[in-house]
Amino acid sequence: MIRKFSELPYSRPDGERFCSAFSELAKRMDAAETLDEARSIIDEAQKLEAEIDTLQNIASIRHTIDTRDPFYEKEQEYFDNLAPLLEEKRNELNRALLHSPLRRELEQEYGEIWFKNMEMAEKAFSPAIIPLMQEENSLCSKYQKLYASAQIPFEGKICTIAQLVPFKMNPDREIRRKAFEAEGRFFDEHQEEFDSLFDQLVKNRTAQAKALGYRDFVELGYLRRQRNCYDPKGVANFRRQVVEEIVPIASEIKAAQAKRIGVTDFKFWDDLFCFPDGNAAPEGSKEEIMEAGRKMYTEMSPETAEFIQLMMDADLFDVEAKEGKAPGGYCTFMEEYKYPFIFSNFNGTSADVDVLTHEAGHAFAFYTSAKEGVYPINLRLPTMDGAETHSMSMEFLTAPWHSLFFGKATDKYELAHAEDALTFIPYGCMVDHFQEIVYRRPELTPEQRNAEWAKLNAVYYPYADYADLPFYSRGSSWQWKMHIYLNPFYYVDYCMAQTIALQFWIKSLDNWDEAWKTYLAFTKKGGKYSFLDLVKSAGLLSPLEDGTLKVICSRVREWLKEHQI
Repeated sequence: MIRKFSELPYSRPDGERFCSAFSELAKRMDAAETLDEARSIIDEAQKLEAEIDTLQNIASIRHTIDTRDPFYEKEQEYFDNLAPLLEEKRNELNRALLHSPLRRELEQEYGEIWFKNMEMAEKAFSPAIIPLMQEENSLCSKYQKLYASAQIPFEGKICTIAQLVPFKMNPDREIRRKAFEAEGRFFDEHQEEFDSLFDQLVKNRTAQAKALGYRDFVELGYLRRQRNCYDPKGVANFRRQVVEEIVPIASEIKAAQAKRIGVTDFKFWDDLFCFPDGNAAPEGSKEEIMEAGRKMYTEMSPETAEFIQLMMDADLFDVEAKEGKAPGGYCTFMEEYKYPFIFSNFNGTSADVDVLTHEAGHAFAFYTSAKEGVYPINLRLPTMDGAETHSMSMEFLTAPWHSLFFGKATDKYELAHAEDALTFIPYGCMVDHFQEIVYRRPELTPEQRNAEWAKLNAVYYPYADYADLPFYSRGSSWQWKMHIYLNPFYYVDYCMAQTIALQFWIKSLDNWDEAWKTYLAFTKKGGKYSFLDLVKSAGLLSPLEDGTLKVICSRVREWLKEHQI
C-alpha cells in the first residue's frame, strides 16, 4: 500500500539503542568465523541504517519545509548531536569489517569499493572530534536558518531570496539592478553574522583535521567526500583546463548575450537576463508544471513511468517557495519505504523545470538502484560526482519533452540552458578553488577571504562587473552559495558531472535511444564502482584526462553557434 509522505510516522529514535546495537554488531563481527555469520551481521546493520536514516530524513525534510516549526527544529538539533555519536559506532563496525580475516571473501561478495569507502571513513573520524562535529552541525543549522529568515521588501512585496529571482530576470534593467541591490542589503545587514559563522566553521574544521593528524582540512575534506579515485592535484589540473578551454567560450557566450539583450556595458545584474523579450518561463501554475512532469516521465520510458507514478501517488514533492522554508533544492531518500523526496522553491522561472528534472535525476537513480537490489544500501548511489551525473544528465535527456513546459519558448530555454551548462563550470571551479585557499590558510580574516574571492573572479568569471552593487562589489558574494558553508568541497562534483552530462547530451543529439540506454545502465550500477570506473563503463571521456574538455567544448560551441537566436 502506498503511503503519502504526510502520513509517514515519525518519533524520535532512541540514540542510545542504535549506538549500543552498532557496538554489539562490531563485537560480533570481531568474533565472526564464517561467511554466514558475517552476512547476518551485515544484514542486521543494514536494517539499523535503514531505520535511523529514514527517521532522520523525515525529520530533516519537515524541518526544511518550515524552519520555524519548533518541534522539527528540536529534532534537527537532536540529530545534529546524535550524528557524530552514531558515526563513532558505525566506525567500530567498519573497523571490525576492515580487519576481519574474512575480508577478502566479503570484498568478493560486496565489492572492493565498499571497503575502500570504509577505509576513508575510518581515516576521517576519531571519537576525540565528536564535540567539534556536533558544533559544526549546529553552526551549519544556524547558517541555514539565518539564510531562510530573509524577508526582503521589494516592489510592494516581502520576498525570500528564492522569490527575488524572477525580478533578477525582469526585462526592465533597473528592476534587475534593484533586485540584486535588495538581496545584497540583506547580506550586508547580517554581514557580521555571516562572517562569524563561516569563521567559526573554518576554525572548527581545521581543528578537526589537526586532531586527526592532517596538515589542514583539505585532506580531511577529500576523505569526507570519499574521493576514492582522484586527489587535489587531479582537481587542480581539471580547474586549469577549465580556465584554458571553457573560460574563453564563457566570455564569448556572455558577449553574445549582451548583444542579444542590447547592452554595451554588460553588468552583473544583466547576467540572468538572456533575451530582449524576456527569458523562457514555464507556462501554467505549479500544478500544471507538475502535471507536465508526470506526462514527460510517463512517456519517456517504462522505468520512468513507474517512478513518476510512485512520486505523485505518495506526494513525494514539496516545491512551492514560502515563508520560513529553507532555500535551495535537494533530493533525499527514505530507505525503509524506498521513497525518494524532492524539495524545491519554485519561483516562476525556468529554474523550476531545471530543478524538477535535476532532482528527479537523483530520485530516479535511487529508485532504480533500489529496485535493482544494489546492496549494501549505502552503495545505492555513487559518490556525489557520479550522483550529480545522474541529475545533470537528466536535465538534457528530457529535451524531447521540454515543449510541454515552455511551448513556443522552448528554443529560448534550450539555448539558455546549454549556455548556462557551460558557463556554470568555471563558476563551480571558482567555488572549489576558493575553498582550497580558505582551508589551506585558515588564518585569513573575512576581508582577506573576500579579496581572494575577488582575485578568483578575475580568473574564472572575467566578464562579471559588479559595479557598486552592495554585497557583491565587496567580494563577499560567495556567502550566497550555501555549499561553501554546509558542504565543503562538494561543488566541484557538479563541474565534473557536467562534463559527463554534456557528453550524454551530445550522444542524445545523435541518437536519443542509445543515450538513454547508456544512461539507464549507468544508474543501475549505483555506487558499486568509483566515479571514473562508472564513466569508463559508459564509454565516456574522463573529465580528469587532458584534452577531454577541448573535445566537449568543440561540439558544444558548434551547437551554440547553430542555435543562436
